[in-house]
Amino acid sequence: QVQLVESGGGLVQPGGSLRLSCAVSGTIFNVYSMAWYRQAPGKERDFVASILRFGSTNYADSVKGRFTISRDTAQEKLYLQMNSLKPEDTAVYYCKVVSGTAGEVWGQGTLVTVSS
Repeated sequence: QVQLVESGGGLVQPGGSLRLSCAVSGTIFNVYSMAWYRQAPGKERDFVASILRFGSTNYADSVKGRFTISRDTAQEKLYLQMNSLKPEDTAVYYCKVVSGTAGEVWGQGTLVTVSS
């Protein structure tokens, strides 16, 4: 059974940085995409960034130029480097993997709070 575990969330001041990690446990093949989503209090879950099988990336307009998604294929980890954080970035951040063997799998989320 494939599981995703996010880490790296916490409290940070506006303008600060955080690096989120998502570790994949279990065997997974034919990964089509890996992505980050976030859900702010009282709002729907929104797309943040994705990285596809051959490395192409895509970002929500609200995070372009501030966030960077990357992956370590050997260690089966996904990262999200978040710079110049704003209060509106406060949310629970989730990673998602879509693969041919496990389908769509979500992590449990990690809370990011941007506040002074």
